[in-house]
Amino acid sequence: MSGLRRIQKVELRGPEQTTTARYADSERSIQFWLADLSNLEGFVNSFLSDLPLLGVLGGTLLLVLGSLELGYRWAAARRAKHRDEDEATVGGVVGATLGLLAFLLAVTFGIADDAFHARKVALTNEMNAIQMSYMSSDLAADADRDQIRMLLREYVEQRLRWADGTPDPPGRSANELLDRLWKASSAVARKNPGTVDVLLGYVGSVIELQQERLMVRERSRIPRDYWVVLYVVALLALATVGYHVGVAGKGRTPVMLAVAIAFSVTIMVIADLDRPGTGFINVSQQPMADLRARLTANR
Repeated sequence: MSGLRRIQKVELRGPEQTTTARYADSERSIQFWLADLSNLEGFVNSFLSDLPLLGVLGGTLLLVLGSLELGYRWAAARRAKHRDEDEATVGGVVGATLGLLAFLLAVTFGIADDAFHARKVALTNEMNAIQMSYMSSDLAADADRDQIRMLLREYVEQRLRWADGTPDPPGRSANELLDRLWKASSAVARKNPGTVDVLLGYVGSVIELQQERLMVRERSRIPRDYWVVLYVVALLALATVGYHVGVAGKGRTPVMLAVAIAFSVTIMVIADLDRPGTGFINVSQQPMADLRARLTANR
């Protein structure tokens, strides 16, 4: 009897162990899949952030040409096996995928262009707030006014360095200068209660706009996952274009190269707009440079 019980226990545990093993295999498969997806996202992120723009152009062009060629060869292989397909049907599918790609490109370009416009608006607003703070410093006594104006001139210099990516000298960072500016303005307000509220308001705006410019420049980028989706859809859509050309059976056409170049240039422009201060398309800092000249002349 004890032997039969042991056999029954083994038989009862067998399916449970098999099910547990299957769950473990499934969990490991999911983990591997998530790791591969994470690696793909990391590759796309470094590809679009660290690679020079001409490298983005060349890399995208190679990927697109490879996708077109893959689709063309697949169609040629199927045609060699006498698996003829209706060219009109394939053309309809190609049109649908290209329409989806065009939609994603338009949305992505819109995100980058909106961020570019926001950077221009933030620059103008910050410049105006600095200028009004400088003018409002006339409400303070001479010694306090000179100190506030000196700090504002140094802050303008810092904003130009920040836009160019130049490191700040010790004690001349944006946060340090703004802290000193607020302390100087607060000291004036304590000496003259109610008479320099305008100055405090503009100085507060300068501090707020510094954070706004930081946000629209450094933290308003196209999401990494969005880039991954865009590239996947683009490669699939352009592979269908190559497949359609292969189904026609008339050889490769130079139009395929034109499509690849046009798409790659568009991606490079979007990536450039998404890289403030480092690419070919940047917000002009001339208004801030003109403000520096005016403040220097009006000491």
